[in-house]
Amino acid sequence: MQTREVRIGNTVMGGGHPIVVQTMCNTHTSDIEASVAQCRRMVQAGAQMIRLTVPTPADVEALAEIRKRLRSEGIGTPLVADVHFSSEIAIAAARVVEKVRINPGNFHRNHEEACAQLSRLIRVSKECGTAVRIGLNHGSLGERITSLYGNTPAAMKEAAMEWINLCVENDFYDIVVSLKASNTIVMVEAYRLLAQAMQEKGLVFPLHLGVTEAGNGDSGRIKSAVGISTLLSEGIGDTVRVSLTEDPVNEIPVAQYLADRYGGKLHSSLCKVSIEGTSPKAVATYAAPSRERLMLDMACDFGKMLLDRKIDGVELRGSYKDENGREKILDGTDEALYFADELLQAARRRFYKPEYVACPGCGRTMYDLESTFNEVKRRTAHLKGMVIAVMGCIVNGPGEMADADWGYVGEGGHKVTIYRKKTPVLRHVPDTEAIDRLLELIENQS
Repeated sequence: MQTREVRIGNTVMGGGHPIVVQTMCNTHTSDIEASVAQCRRMVQAGAQMIRLTVPTPADVEALAEIRKRLRSEGIGTPLVADVHFSSEIAIAAARVVEKVRINPGNFHRNHEEACAQLSRLIRVSKECGTAVRIGLNHGSLGERITSLYGNTPAAMKEAAMEWINLCVENDFYDIVVSLKASNTIVMVEAYRLLAQAMQEKGLVFPLHLGVTEAGNGDSGRIKSAVGISTLLSEGIGDTVRVSLTEDPVNEIPVAQYLADRYGGKLHSSLCKVSIEGTSPKAVATYAAPSRERLMLDMACDFGKMLLDRKIDGVELRGSYKDENGREKILDGTDEALYFADELLQAARRRFYKPEYVACPGCGRTMYDLESTFNEVKRRTAHLKGMVIAVMGCIVNGPGEMADADWGYVGEGGHKVTIYRKKTPVLRHVPDTEAIDRLLELIENQS
């Protein structure tokens, strides 16, 4: 899908240019030294764009200093300010970095006022040559849109088109759009609808792809690859971020794989495949150079077919090389069954364990998100089919864990709020007790 070309600092997105790989700092932006150091590592790992959270006016000043220090070291990688709720902070950030990520619907409860504030941001962005990402997430669309269209992919598309139209009315075209969800079915459908709507309008803006709150480890990688690859295989998407609840540097090789594969630089290690049975199953033989490559190849080879219900299952055969270069045989092994289970869960075709929704963390996170998430996973592994969210902060948590049965959301100050679906049931729980309280609540409800 041919999109408009948008220049973001020294990087050009869309217009047939290569897919841009990006990630996001999980440092506190106010910690300038840590943020600069993490940006250096990200650039060395291949990041082509880096986002930092900007929750306060003081963080705008810190962001300006981070950019100044990176540029003085010869690092020209574009920086993106991630802003929630405050249009004033977004306007200030537009003066100091190459791109600002916003959800305009969060600017004000009153839609007309939100439109007025977006128009102000557009004026400053035009003056400064700053691009804007309109970033909408499933579960945080606002009451006005959901009352009209429900909390659906169609609602996500309609909300995005409203803001796109306002940008066009203001003669502003340096925009990128994202419609993320942790549910791969919702995510793929929303982007497909938006791509179609933009094509019908005759103005196709670059799309930023990602499965938000994908989690970590094998699950996070497979889920991200299933959703993102489905769209890239259809020519939808100009930039990708793989959101993992890990060191953000770990996101970059996965995103780079996707950019390389759908940029024609590498091909699957799949040797042969047959579709068998009345409930069609893909029987796939691989000769993969590594375990991670096997996971990503199979997710890209069969994720779209599972999401679109062209097949009902996958059986893996062949082999991959382990970290010591030894051949690991897949045929009939527990590991082959595990990979297939993970793939079907990522495509939401069959759940063999709990489904986890976990944000990657950022400068708004006030607790050790990664270790907490791993402990929640360990202690809830028996709750097959339950959806459990572990979120870094109150800004995105309640909205973006829309599909969750239970949620663990950081408040700051070593306190946690526990949610039952969208309702807070325990507030201000000390983080030393919060997992115990979560388990007690789940057990009492079962």
